[in-house]
This record gives sequence, structure tokens and C-alpha cells, in this order.
Amino acid sequence: MKSIMKFNIILIIIFSFSLVTNAQKPDEQDLLNTFPNKEVVTYKTVDGKTLKMTIFYPENDKLQKKNPWMLHVHGGGWAGGSQYNILKKAFLGTLRGLLDNGVVCATIEYRLAKGKTTAYDAVVDAKDAARFLIKHAKQYKLSKKHYGVWGGSAGGHLSLLTALGHDSDFLGDTELQGIKPKFKCIASYFPFTSCVNPDIRPGSIFEDGKLFVRLLGAPIEEKPELAKLLSPTEYLSKKTPPILLLHGDQDDVLPIKNSTYMLEVAKQKQANVELLTIKGAAHSFHGKNLSPSIDELNNYATDFILSHL
Repeated sequence: MKSIMKFNIILIIIFSFSLVTNAQKPDEQDLLNTFPNKEVVTYKTVDGKTLKMTIFYPENDKLQKKNPWMLHVHGGGWAGGSQYNILKKAFLGTLRGLLDNGVVCATIEYRLAKGKTTAYDAVVDAKDAARFLIKHAKQYKLSKKHYGVWGGSAGGHLSLLTALGHDSDFLGDTELQGIKPKFKCIASYFPFTSCVNPDIRPGSIFEDGKLFVRLLGAPIEEKPELAKLLSPTEYLSKKTPPILLLHGDQDDVLPIKNSTYMLEVAKQKQANVELLTIKGAAHSFHGKNLSPSIDELNNYATDFILSHL
């Protein structure tokens, strides 16, 4: 009897701790409930894992048969994060602004860089998500021509590669391989922009080189070709779609040098890239007295996207 009582007490403690822990987390569900027009869709199954996306639709009076759309790729260090990072302050205002202007927004899961999986697989998944939406454009009320991609941090890096990487280098689901997305624009927030330029590593999470094992599956010295393949700046040219970079000048996770370097390369290659510097902002735009403010930068990103869709 005593052992049973002890077991029950332990269960109660665990349950109570769970309630407290959950109460301390941001109430994601409450935010999700503010978007009544949405659906969860499985876009791919790979290695026994089901990958889903959540599609947010504008209000019914703004919904057409063929709506422009944006694909959102979440951050989280390539090994974490959630598709619902789109609800964080760096993106939430832009999400609402796009929906208010009749733009459908899809945010995706992808294989995380753990074990044998690398950032390469994440790019393949993001590309497949875009291919899936194009293939099923009629079903989800989407345009086959007017769409872009956005994301922050690791998702900023992946969003750049999703649009810029050559489709032939990132083949995924065999049923989707004939579809070649042509994105109208990219909005990339505080991204990592090059594996091959050592000058952007000091003061960042890549300074000691260990993180490349997560990205590439091995030290960078052992994977030079893959490192180049996963370096967005390597793809810049006159033909690349317009890119908006947003970066805080106090970022010590992925310093703003990532974006200023991409801007320098873009000028050399005559690519259409602009940078919005957020003064006083650390990574993920944390900080006080940001300039421009969160609302202002969200509006700026919204206007950029709308102007190209």
C-alpha cells in the first residue's frame, strides 16, 4: 500500500510540474486561435517521418481562386525550432500584414540536422514544400507564378538556399522533381550566409568550427563541395530574385557581417539585394529601443514582399 501511495504522489508531482512548466511557455495555441482560416497539410513523408505544413489563409472576402503566397522556413539552429516560429515577434506582424493583403502563408516542418541528417536535407525538404504547393496550387487556391520565401536565423539561411539553390542539386521526392520553383522574392532575417568565407565567423556560433559538423555532417575541411553548396552568397547573380536582408547590429549569434558580406558580393555580381539594419537589435531582434521598431521592420518586410508578388 505504501509503495502505491508513493507512486501516486510521484505522479502528482510530475503532473503538477508539467502544468507549471507549460504555463510558463508562451501560449502558442492562443495565438494560433487568432488565425481561424488555416489548415495543416502533410506535404511529404521521408525516412519514416511525416512532414507537415500549416497554411494560413486571408479572410474569405480577400481569398481568390489564385492567391499569391509566401513559404516560411523556421529557425532554431538547424537542429531545433518549430514551424510556429512564424508567430514570434520578428515575423508575426508581417504574417498579419500579408494575410490582410490577400497573401496566403505556409510555414513548414523539415528534417532537423541531427544524426545523419544535415542542413542539406532541410533545403531539400523546403524545396519539396514549394514544389508540393505548386503541384497542388488549385487545391490550396494558390498562384503558380506569384510566390516568395522567408525565414529567420537558420531559417534565413535555408530560405535563401530554397530560392537560390539549383533544383538539380537538391532533388527530393521523385513525384515532385519535375517542378522547378521560381521565387519572386526572398526576405531573410539575421541569416548565416556563407560556409566558405571565414571572415564572417569571428564572434559568431561558427567561430570554433564545431557547428559545421551539424550543418555538413563532418568538419568543413572534409566537405568543401557541400560547404559551397550550402553557401547562399555563391549563387548571387543578375538573375537572382530580389532579396531583403534584415539584421540587428548587435547580433552576437550570427553577426551582421553575414548580411553586409552578402551585400558586398551582391554589388560585385549586380544582384538585387538590400539590407535593413536594425540598430540596437541582438539576434532575433531582442533588445530595447530598436530602430526601426519591431512594428516598423515588420511593415517594411511586408511592403517589400507585396511589391514583388
